[in-house]
Amino acid sequence: MSLKQKAVKGVFWSAIQSWGSQGIAFLVFALLARLLGPEAFGLVASAWVFLAFIQVFLDQGFSTAIIQRQELEPEHLDTTFWINIVMGLVITGFSIAAAGLVANFFKQPELTPIIRWLSLSFLFIALSSVQEAIFRRRLEFKPLAMRELAAVSAGGIVGVTMAFMGFGVWSLVGQQLVNGLIKVLVLWWASDWRPRLNFSQKHFRELFDFGINIIAINILAFGNSRSDDLLIGYFLGPVALGYYTVAYRLLMVMLQLFTSVTSKVALPVFSKLQQEPERLRPIFYKLILLTSCVSFPSFLVVAVLAPELVIIVFGKQWLPVVPVMRILSLIGIIHSISYFNNNIIMAMGKPFWNLIVNFLAMIINVIGFAIVVRWGIVAVAAVFVIRGYLFLPIYLWLVRKLINIEIKQYLSQLLTPISSSVGMIFVIFAIKYFFSDWLNLYVLLTVCALVGSVVYVVMIHFFQPRLFQQVLNLVKSTLVSTKEVKNIQL
Repeated sequence: MSLKQKAVKGVFWSAIQSWGSQGIAFLVFALLARLLGPEAFGLVASAWVFLAFIQVFLDQGFSTAIIQRQELEPEHLDTTFWINIVMGLVITGFSIAAAGLVANFFKQPELTPIIRWLSLSFLFIALSSVQEAIFRRRLEFKPLAMRELAAVSAGGIVGVTMAFMGFGVWSLVGQQLVNGLIKVLVLWWASDWRPRLNFSQKHFRELFDFGINIIAINILAFGNSRSDDLLIGYFLGPVALGYYTVAYRLLMVMLQLFTSVTSKVALPVFSKLQQEPERLRPIFYKLILLTSCVSFPSFLVVAVLAPELVIIVFGKQWLPVVPVMRILSLIGIIHSISYFNNNIIMAMGKPFWNLIVNFLAMIINVIGFAIVVRWGIVAVAAVFVIRGYLFLPIYLWLVRKLINIEIKQYLSQLLTPISSSVGMIFVIFAIKYFFSDWLNLYVLLTVCALVGSVVYVVMIHFFQPRLFQQVLNLVKSTLVSTKEVKNIQL
């Protein structure tokens, strides 16, 4: 099977994994939000501030190295597995021992048992990270899709059942533990790879030379993505963090829906073409265009219809998240296309470049969050958005150096989605202005969605008629046999 065929099938099963699992996960999340208060979400988010930091040291970037390497030997896999097992045990033990100190830091004694139970997640990750990397390297996303669907379904059933039974915050803990356990069981069942009692220092050094940069990048990424949670949890408490977590979770769900399908396939595909930038460039442009056509209008719609969406999905008790949702929607627009910049940098073997950029971003984030946290979660979200827009030109400059993209051609991919999205938003604003007093929330949202979608599609067709056929080819290629996949244009 050719790389093109593998990529297309990978997109299909990655879509099943992302859209199916995220759809179920969001449904569960909405149910739990209605059953539990913001304090429960804030407590678990506080626990994960600590757990997410030490998780950085678990995989050490070896899984990414397995995907990225052009030549992979069995010793690379065995060595990675046993290193992960040892690190999983060490990190689990450390987090259990340090749970009390973390609870004291946040001034929330109930965090201690929560952290200790959630620490078991590290063992689940250690047991299955090699199998996951193998499937991603081979562009075999069907087992990963089955894993995600099974895990979020089982975890969701457990979490919602516990919430109905009055377990409170422990509903979220139970949900996450069951989710992790099911992922391990499904991957071991689906994979034919089994670890041997073999450890190679030579292969360890080869992996470590690449992985050490990944560790540093992930530490800095933690500072970028979790320093806001840390400061909000410490200064404002679990209730404020709970509101912020729900708004941020909606952002991440949307990013997963719009980008994880293609970004998970992009890294292995880009890696295989790292010596052929002339083939890589058009694929890069196409991914930017297709992703922005879906993500740009979606994030803008969330920003405009945030109050109505919150009331219908989460309930009126969550209305304080509306301003944060609107601000974070603006960063979603940039993040949805920035994933491919990171993938290019990693695929071309330049993780140190990402390290430098993430270091600068972390400094700005931490300083900015620390300055504005006293003014609340809206101010923190605003800093997050401003920093994201400031760093986009830096990433474009790096990608240009690696694969010689033309900035003008890159920006031209965004022109149609932006102009069509703006036209759609004007129509939705008009519908809200003239009909919000006449229609109930459900009807209003339905009308806005239907009319807005029609306007957007018409404008896309007006500005770029060929785009319809390109999208249609992509959809068809996921449904036809592999004999017909050769017709797809990437």
